[in-house]
Amino acid sequence: MKALRILGIVFAIVLVLVAAALGALYALFDGEKIKGELTRVVMEQKQRKLDIAGKLELSVWPDVGIKLGRLTLSEPGGKEEFLALDSARVEVAVMPLLSRQVKVQRIEVNGLKATLVKHKDGTLNIADLMGGAADKEGSAKTAPKVGADGTASAPVQIDIAGIKVANAQLTWRDEKSKETTSLSNLDLGSGRVQADSARQTLAVDALTLAAKGKTGTDNFELKLEAPRLNISPDKSSGETLNLTANLAGSGRSLIAKLVLSGVEGNAKALKIGKLVLDLDAKAGESTLKGHLDSPVAADIAAQTVALEKLAGSIDLANPQMPMKQLKLPLSGSLRADLAKQSAALDLGTRFDESKIDLKLRVAKFAPLALGFDLDIDTLNVDKYLPPKPAQEKNAAAPDAAGKAAPQGKEGAGAKETEGKLDFSALKGHDVNGALRIGALQVSKLKLAKLNAKIRLAGGRLDVAPLTMNLYEGSTSGSLSLNAAGNQVGLKQNLTGISINPLMKDLADKDLLEGRGNVALAVTSQGDSVTAMKKALGGTASLNLKDGAIKGINLAQSMRDVKDKLGALQGKPEGTTQKAKSSEKTDFSELSASLKIANGVAHNDDLAMKSPFLRLSGAGDIDIGAGQMNYLAKATAVSSSAGQGGKEVDKLKGVTVPVRVTGPFDALSYKLELGDLAADMAKSKLEEKAGAITGKSDSKLKDKLKGLFSK
Repeated sequence: MKALRILGIVFAIVLVLVAAALGALYALFDGEKIKGELTRVVMEQKQRKLDIAGKLELSVWPDVGIKLGRLTLSEPGGKEEFLALDSARVEVAVMPLLSRQVKVQRIEVNGLKATLVKHKDGTLNIADLMGGAADKEGSAKTAPKVGADGTASAPVQIDIAGIKVANAQLTWRDEKSKETTSLSNLDLGSGRVQADSARQTLAVDALTLAAKGKTGTDNFELKLEAPRLNISPDKSSGETLNLTANLAGSGRSLIAKLVLSGVEGNAKALKIGKLVLDLDAKAGESTLKGHLDSPVAADIAAQTVALEKLAGSIDLANPQMPMKQLKLPLSGSLRADLAKQSAALDLGTRFDESKIDLKLRVAKFAPLALGFDLDIDTLNVDKYLPPKPAQEKNAAAPDAAGKAAPQGKEGAGAKETEGKLDFSALKGHDVNGALRIGALQVSKLKLAKLNAKIRLAGGRLDVAPLTMNLYEGSTSGSLSLNAAGNQVGLKQNLTGISINPLMKDLADKDLLEGRGNVALAVTSQGDSVTAMKKALGGTASLNLKDGAIKGINLAQSMRDVKDKLGALQGKPEGTTQKAKSSEKTDFSELSASLKIANGVAHNDDLAMKSPFLRLSGAGDIDIGAGQMNYLAKATAVSSSAGQGGKEVDKLKGVTVPVRVTGPFDALSYKLELGDLAADMAKSKLEEKAGAITGKSDSKLKDKLKGLFSK
């Protein structure tokens, strides 16, 4: 009993001494002096202005606690504000401090606001606060911590019962790219946090993070949940980690969920049993749902990451698509080397009749240096795209001369509503690749055995060589796009092409039949399709056999000439007819070359042959305005075969002018017969005069012959 009494007395004395010490600490605590000293040290060492409003409040039992109110910290030089908070409180258990253990009962921060700035030279505005010299990416190079006697500091154990950060706001600003991202309503909470600097261990329970923010015009929300994390040099592990991100903008939204389970590893390597990523996006009427999962292996020392068994799917839906919904299964692998800034992706999918294999090789992340190889066996792009909206028909009909009637504000002369062309996305990338497609349909065009080599550098895209089979023939050439001036260049040599189905699918025009060769070498520039058409320049040539000109039957028209000549003699007018899809003029050969400038193609060497006529001509095709003015001259030849028959033989040697005018979708053919009648009358007089002269010459010859024979 005596021993217990002595122990009780000693314990009481200790309590009295501790209470006295705490009382003395509380009595000697001078908040204003501490504030002044902190302000002086921060200004001297960091050239930043520290302002602590209100009083520093101290509590000493059962824990030592300090509470402060409004606090602000300036940028270097004391001008702009860098950081501010409304209030903060830290509570530390007293007794563990005696054994160099920091046992924090609670850390609370409310209303924290901070702005991180990346300057144009790459440095960060927090470089001076990171304990040493910082490089241009802001990573501090700190010297080992030492004590006052020059020896290394003793290890410290930290035990925090809980952390709470409420209503924080963080802003990131890049002065070079002029991009700003902000996080608001940021709440961070955790259970117990334990760290041991000697063992290099960290354990965190019930970590949660929630934030709202804005980047550009898009708003986003983030939420992170990690029930438990254990990190140590020998072995690290964690329970399932969940990250959810929501993005909302004008007419679009995105929900992304990332789940990591089976996390384990050490300071050298990390393994994730399963990574699962789910996406749910919407833009207008289109929706996209994606799923991806794979185990993950990371070598921390080498900075490599591998997802060797990628599997997933993409579901795309749009009520305007013919099939309404499209589902793509995915499989492949991904490997990345963060130290070398390189990555390799192998991905395959199959849907409907299409099989697609893609290989991507990234040599550098920024600026992007990408290589790819894409192989598709068959693909019908039209099957998966919404139908094009019906275009308004031009209400202004051409007049008798083929000229378009004047337009009102809502006519063809109205302000353009088409989308602008912008090739600026080509800048800043370095891409090399190969594309192979066995069979392709896009915008109604039907292609086969497409092979292309693609090079993108310096804002210029070159596709060369570009070869394919199409419409019973083949083509080879090149295509180029240049962001400088929005320039386009196309060179193609089409061989053995069936021209009619090509024109129908390409331009929805039924103007010409035949098979042969076409050569194009054209360039243009502009910020819209209309501007491109008006700036088109270059050359083109056409050489067809065994075809027909659609819209007019010259044989029938020339059969009618004889009946019309008498009535039209001496009159300047001719006869005009609209193009009819049911009529055509056959030919055995057709050739022409075009010189194109400012959207207008000029031709003066048209040559067409058929069993009954020859056709020549000259004129302009205004591609920019979508109309033409061309004068063709048809001459009947001596033949009773072919489309014209014997009736055309009566017009042997007669040349009939045919003027083609008007917009492409409403061409008119005018037979200019007024002058033809006068020419034929003159020709008959000359024939009669010739016949008379011939007879006189014959009689004269007979007389001379008789004279010399005597």
